[in-house]
Amino acid sequence: MTRKLLTLLCLTLSLSQPTLKAQEVPAEPESIISPNIHENHSVTFTFFAPQADTVKLVSDLLPPEKIMTRFGIQDGPGSVLLQKDQNGLWTYTSDPLESELYSFWYLVDGIRVPDPNSPYVFRNGSTVTNVFTIGGGQADLYEDKNIAHGTVSRVWYDSPTVGIDRRLSVYLPAGYEDSREEYPVLYLLHGAGGDEESWLAHGRAAQIMDNLIASGKSKPMIVVMPNGNVSQDGGYGYGSYGFQKPVFLPPHSMNGEFEASFIDIVNFVEDRFRIKSGKENRAIAGLSMGGFHTMHISRYYPNTFDYVGLFSAAILPREDATGKVYSDIDKNLKVQKDNGLKLYWIGIGKKDFLYEANTAYRKKLDDLNFPYEYRESGEGHIWKNWRIYLSEFAPKLF
Repeated sequence: MTRKLLTLLCLTLSLSQPTLKAQEVPAEPESIISPNIHENHSVTFTFFAPQADTVKLVSDLLPPEKIMTRFGIQDGPGSVLLQKDQNGLWTYTSDPLESELYSFWYLVDGIRVPDPNSPYVFRNGSTVTNVFTIGGGQADLYEDKNIAHGTVSRVWYDSPTVGIDRRLSVYLPAGYEDSREEYPVLYLLHGAGGDEESWLAHGRAAQIMDNLIASGKSKPMIVVMPNGNVSQDGGYGYGSYGFQKPVFLPPHSMNGEFEASFIDIVNFVEDRFRIKSGKENRAIAGLSMGGFHTMHISRYYPNTFDYVGLFSAAILPREDATGKVYSDIDKNLKVQKDNGLKLYWIGIGKKDFLYEANTAYRKKLDDLNFPYEYRESGEGHIWKNWRIYLSEFAPKLF
């Protein structure tokens, strides 16, 4: 091995190693812990970058900051500068944190990079974020416990309306394979930038359902998580698109095609799995774009779902969306109301950029004497809220 190659190898190893002590750079990669969660639930982040001028931690554990997004100025994750020592180790220790699942990444001289010492990352659209949990409270629902676990599978279904086979994820409750019992179904829809994997990754849907069912807080149910990007057969990396760079809104998004084709999913699920029949055994819910889809699917098929959940939902279609699904909205809502529902549930954060749209939609429902339950939480358009909404919505079903 040449001296040049040896030097490069040593540099590569050292670049992936923050340290437990600010004054030492450990020789063994496995000795590095970042993030390091302490007994009092404070967390130390460490990043090794001797040539960097600045290293920032960006995370939802920090007070939110105003950021510019495609939807205008919103609250985003906060940021803080790490402190650098003489060895090029940058560190930051948080205050004690409440129980939650947190996400974070670094800005190294303005370039976004994940933590090289943490393999726990989720993808949303074309970006990845590191994650960790603080237990002892709400986040206990998001962790795998020593309980009976359901089964998660990915299956393909024929969608005659779209004209292709498409991929979806399915959660079967513990005991499904060993019984002849029939189960109700929750159809759970992702937001823009997501796919059929999003609720399982960011949303921790399987862990939430396992823990709710095992504790007796929720009835056993099948949870179906389809891909709401109607132009795709499967999410990026899983379908025929392969490893293309994901885009936030693929072609044909929110144009009515997904809503119109949704009955293909219902028909497939009820033919493939042991399902209790009737709308009293069907629920549908979704976040953001998935909330938009939920609102319009449940209205377009007004006698199909007895339980509807809008989580930080987009409401009105785009001006250029002319699909049949979006005609006669008020008329369809009245039919849906007259058919009767057991639960129409709306959740939104006070700082969500869709808060005003949801307020206006509630006014529309009030004018129609359409009954609903309303849950207003803190913060904005974030997974923290959507996981909480699922954990509160699921126990109300069936």
